[in-house]
Amino acid sequence: MPSTLPEGDPAPADGSLPAAALAEVADRAFGIYLHVPFCRTRCGYCDFNTYTAAELGPGASRSDYVDSALAEIELAARVLGDRAPRVDTVFVGGGTPTLLPPAELARLLTGVRERWGLAEDAEVTTESNPDSVSAADLVALREAGFTRISFGMQSAAEHVLRVLDREHTPGRAQQAVAEARAAGFESISLDLIYGTPGESVEDWRRSLTAALAAEVDHLSAYSLIVEDGTRLAGRVRRGELAMPDEDDLADKYLLASEMLSTQGFSAYEVSNWARGEQHRCRHNLGYWRGDTWWGIGPGAHSHVGGVRFWNVKHPVAYAGRLAAGESPVYARESLDADSRRIERVLLELRLAEGLPLAVLSDSERTRVDSVVARGLAEMRDDRLVLTLDGRLLADGVVRDLLD
Repeated sequence: MPSTLPEGDPAPADGSLPAAALAEVADRAFGIYLHVPFCRTRCGYCDFNTYTAAELGPGASRSDYVDSALAEIELAARVLGDRAPRVDTVFVGGGTPTLLPPAELARLLTGVRERWGLAEDAEVTTESNPDSVSAADLVALREAGFTRISFGMQSAAEHVLRVLDREHTPGRAQQAVAEARAAGFESISLDLIYGTPGESVEDWRRSLTAALAAEVDHLSAYSLIVEDGTRLAGRVRRGELAMPDEDDLADKYLLASEMLSTQGFSAYEVSNWARGEQHRCRHNLGYWRGDTWWGIGPGAHSHVGGVRFWNVKHPVAYAGRLAAGESPVYARESLDADSRRIERVLLELRLAEGLPLAVLSDSERTRVDSVVARGLAEMRDDRLVLTLDGRLLADGVVRDLLD
């Protein structure tokens, strides 16, 4: 979750939502995001809302966190009432969720299951750093009902891991994948980052080769973004490290696309590849398709029927509001019909299935021919689908359509 919160409209203390938003809940897939805001150390590039033990300050602790999160689950159940379907996806993110003992993560999942129930084929994911989980932990998580796990590998090059301030050693991610497979996880993913200062194309090729050798089911590959206020941004500002080069990022994206496609992976979103539809991250697809999700935890964001809302950032403030019987929501915004339409363009165009042409306005449709003529997209069954070149320039294609 991002470390900065947008401003918005005031939210009611009881967490209630407009009737029009609640009316959509029954007709949408329903996901729960559980934010665990703890890390052993802070990576230099990280801008997420996470806290090391030293940063937590008085009045907050890992041991008390699950009780606060369960209180928010109770609040969400009261707000949604009997409108919510069974939960289709659960995603535990962070931070480093597996810094909590498996029994505590199991308590969170039990809270979700008891309030709403899980769909028969529910996807239940936790993120993990490779060095924050043992083989025994993975067995316990699988037995608790987790079906999917995503490890933050980032790179197989030791010098790249050092620049990113990652603590695990090269090879540990692959070992963790093998342990998760032995524990019975149905789907295993690795996250990679490309474009780190000092990373060569061969370094990136080695990372992709190592990830593929681990025989995972899903891979995410994100270009490094130097976020203001991070330790990495400070090093770039002082001239110690160079900013990522756009041409270098493009070359590495194309290499990823080539290597992954030859090994049976297909891109179902600009930065995400899966070995078959059954291994696509359904929780993230819910974000991109505008479904319903409720984010539990400090700084977590939610969406219900066109209303977005987000919680207070710090674990102390979060726990305090819930202990007082109040909603932890900091602010919210209600999107009008055109804002929701524009958001569909921004998000659905990134998907392999593309954007239904009917979502575009009449004036926007007049720009489609130009995008297609430049080889950035193609038409498939009344949908606009990005080509490989278009995926490289996805944000620019959106601007060309909407401007």
